Amino acid sequence: MLALLFAGNLLNFYDRTIPAIVVEPIKAEFGLSDAEIGLITAAFTIVYALFGIPLGRLADRSSRRAVLAIGLAVWSLLTAVTGFVGGFATLVMVRLLLGVGEASFAPAANSLVADLYPPDQRARATGRWQLGLPVGLVLAFFTVGAITDAFDSWRAAFFVAALPGLVVAGLLAFIREPARGASEAAPVATAQVNSPIRSLLRVRTLWWLVLAGIGSQIASYAVATFSVPLFQRHFHTGLAMGATFAGIMIALTGLVGLTLGGRIADRASRRSPAGRVLTGAYGVLAAVPLTAAAFIVASDMPVLFVIVFSAGWLPQYLYFTAAYPAVADVVEPRLRGTAMAVFLAASYLLGGAFGPPIAGALSDRFAASQDLSVDAAAAYGLHLSLAIVIPAGLLIGAAGLFGAARCVTRDRERMRISLRAAR
Repeated sequence: MLALLFAGNLLNFYDRTIPAIVVEPIKAEFGLSDAEIGLITAAFTIVYALFGIPLGRLADRSSRRAVLAIGLAVWSLLTAVTGFVGGFATLVMVRLLLGVGEASFAPAANSLVADLYPPDQRARATGRWQLGLPVGLVLAFFTVGAITDAFDSWRAAFFVAALPGLVVAGLLAFIREPARGASEAAPVATAQVNSPIRSLLRVRTLWWLVLAGIGSQIASYAVATFSVPLFQRHFHTGLAMGATFAGIMIALTGLVGLTLGGRIADRASRRSPAGRVLTGAYGVLAAVPLTAAAFIVASDMPVLFVIVFSAGWLPQYLYFTAAYPAVADVVEPRLRGTAMAVFLAASYLLGGAFGPPIAGALSDRFAASQDLSVDAAAAYGLHLSLAIVIPAGLLIGAAGLFGAARCVTRDRERMRISLRAAR
């Protein structure tokens, strides 16, 4: 089951990364600005966040297997449809619909993992299915550029990506779900909660985790959307080489960060739930100066930029192995799908949806302020914009995790008392 969740998560991030890799040909064909490119990502992210909440409630009330399988099939079909769009408006519309399908995955998957593994193993298990994130990015960054060059069309990659999703969706339809709360020491009440959102809002840890998610998503979505254009404009690489460099510093670091991060976080959680969250806080904090330092590297040294940025981007993946299990640590099993959906919705709406438009708008503004050629101004604007947005987002993320670490032990104990009272 964990392998299928990994595969679904891989396809989730592969599909959503394709537009970021083919930014320049899309921009050229449809005559778009960087701000409009950012809006394409924002449109997907807003719908992804908003629909995550009702789909999270659906995962708590009905078959998580069905939510996962149907959602994956829908977004795979819409990935193929993206290859047929004829303009900016239709591209945005299809990405909006695709966001609905992808929103089904994380809440249901996180709820399943929490029932499959006890608390002291959840970070490692979370790290394993979340490995789909960097693996999906690796495959996207290493293959989409080559597919685009081979077919001389940015549309080809969308068609190639659709088929595997339909296969995995079919396999997910046959998994056997664990009982809700199966991994908890205390018995779990099965009755529905009358006011689930109000109950979740009382958990202070979730408020801090949302702040961490906002910062993390601002940085992550800005990086994912504009890294390949940065290499093409500032470092003067081709699309395929720029995508490969971006894959190394964004995706390969995730393979290491999530694998080691899960082990480190679970080991720290054996002392207290706060230990796991603190590992994420220190990891994200360490990423701030290192990613900022990368933007000092000269434009004729792209390899050095990749090395320095990778050193900073790797520890920020500890955010996932700290924040995601922390949601399960402080929320009772019958609300975990909803809790994850609310957490992701707030993170994406206030973070992921704003990161690319802010970075794009700043890029356009900085470019317009320079008396340079069009290409040189575009390179200058994007480089300066990312140098500001990425470290700032990571700093907000670290602050949120440090705040969550102060509350998580107390909220964990309250949740356990509630479970014992339900016996």
